[in-house]
Amino acid sequence: MFDSNLYKVIIDSMSAHVAILDEQGVIVETNRSWQDFARANGMKEPYDSIGINYLQTCEAPSGQHGDEGPDVAEGIRRVLRGDLPEFFTHYPCHSPSEKRWFAVRVVPFRESKNSHIIITHENITPIIETQKALEEKEVELRRERERLEETNIALRVLLRQRGEDKTRIEETVYINVDRLVLPYVEQLLQGKLTDKQRTLTEVIDANLRDIVSPFLQNISTLNMLLTPQEIAVANMVRSGRSSKEIAEVLGISTSGVDFHRKKLRQKLGLTNSSRNLRSYLLSLERNSS
Repeated sequence: MFDSNLYKVIIDSMSAHVAILDEQGVIVETNRSWQDFARANGMKEPYDSIGINYLQTCEAPSGQHGDEGPDVAEGIRRVLRGDLPEFFTHYPCHSPSEKRWFAVRVVPFRESKNSHIIITHENITPIIETQKALEEKEVELRRERERLEETNIALRVLLRQRGEDKTRIEETVYINVDRLVLPYVEQLLQGKLTDKQRTLTEVIDANLRDIVSPFLQNISTLNMLLTPQEIAVANMVRSGRSSKEIAEVLGISTSGVDFHRKKLRQKLGLTNSSRNLRSYLLSLERNSS
């Protein structure tokens, strides 16, 4: 036989607010937590709420469930009719001093004679507050990610612009030195110079070529060994000079220039290729930029 005193002890020990309703929705029993909550929140006596129609309370305009009241009442009716085995929802229940949320659960409690239901209210404020904090943090992180993406886009644009500016400056310097300076240095080397003058001129020529010929660094990375004459020919081919012009500047025959061109194609792996030698040399320069 069921011990009613034990039953009372059990529900009074629960932290949830518990009420038992009859088939009409009238409260027939509540636990200590329900009564303490009613007392602490200024509800009208009796604090045990026995005899109050809970369905009417839910549907009242100023009911404790707020806008969710009618939905709670409908959930209770569906459990009473047997349409639902259980009903669960949560609702705000704020006081003047704090914000609170409660979860309400409705389950059937069937006795031999009467069909009752059990309603429990559990304070889930910490869970809701944590959830809201996580949602706010997620929004904040999403905005921060968007700001970082915008910053990254701006940085990429700046870096690309910087790279383009650097390339234009290098091309301008190269063209000016290659076309306006080196030809005269080459002519000086073909003339009558003292040993000191020749040494200084050769140093100038070598340093200028190192400065304006970055594509040679790419050749070095390919472990290709070019003779000084081949480097000179490659430099002039890249700048668009004809074999006759190269021959005049270097003081060699046109056939000698053609020979160096053939050797360059062999070393660059272009022997069986239809690719233009000058185009290939220009691509080496672009790759090294």
